[in-house]
Amino acid sequence: MEEIWKTVAIVPRSVISLILLFIVTKIIGKKQVSELSLFDYVIGISIGNFAAEMIINTDVPFIYGIVALFVFGIMALLVSKVTMKNITLRRILIGKPNILVERGQLLEDNFRKTKYDIHDFLEQCRISGYFDVSQIEYAVVEANGKLSILPKAEYQPVTPKDMSLKVDPVRLVANLIVDGRVMKNALEYMHKDEQWLQKELKVKGYTSYENILLATLDVQEKLIVYEKNLQKQAIDVLE
Repeated sequence: MEEIWKTVAIVPRSVISLILLFIVTKIIGKKQVSELSLFDYVIGISIGNFAAEMIINTDVPFIYGIVALFVFGIMALLVSKVTMKNITLRRILIGKPNILVERGQLLEDNFRKTKYDIHDFLEQCRISGYFDVSQIEYAVVEANGKLSILPKAEYQPVTPKDMSLKVDPVRLVANLIVDGRVMKNALEYMHKDEQWLQKELKVKGYTSYENILLATLDVQEKLIVYEKNLQKQAIDVLE
């Protein structure tokens, strides 16, 4: 009977742990999710372990896990705030960028200091679109381990500014319909209303939103519609 009770108790503990984990992650901020430094990585693993322990180990008081979860979450938040203002602490806790390629030359000592393997370096170069290392002027490994690359001048992409071309301002493409639902905020952003949308869809042969997977509108007021059944046809072809 005791074993059955412990098994059943895992359900509410799991739900509460998930909610608390979500709250702590929101407190820490998006940086913890998107760009992990070494400190963030340690904090993330610890919080995950606490959450798992809270769920599975019914012999330990649930409040212990809650306290540990929030202590680590608050620590991560404080470190994030402090390292914004103190560069020395930032270098100690978060780390600092290191140059691996300078003026086209590979810096072997920095590879050793950062423990960045040459094979990993070449892989990251290929992921960034550089299959020839001789095209790279500078390469920097960031504190989170990502590689930033500055190509040599002759290999940098040409921009409209380089060619003295006049271009229109860039704006986000608005998703007016997503999976059959009208996105009213997107309509307002593009200074349109639903009546206008219905009129434009009717011109394209659509009398309802049901069969529309996605409808977008760009700054030139070009409305593009993607049908749900076309997605199904594409999946059938792939299968």
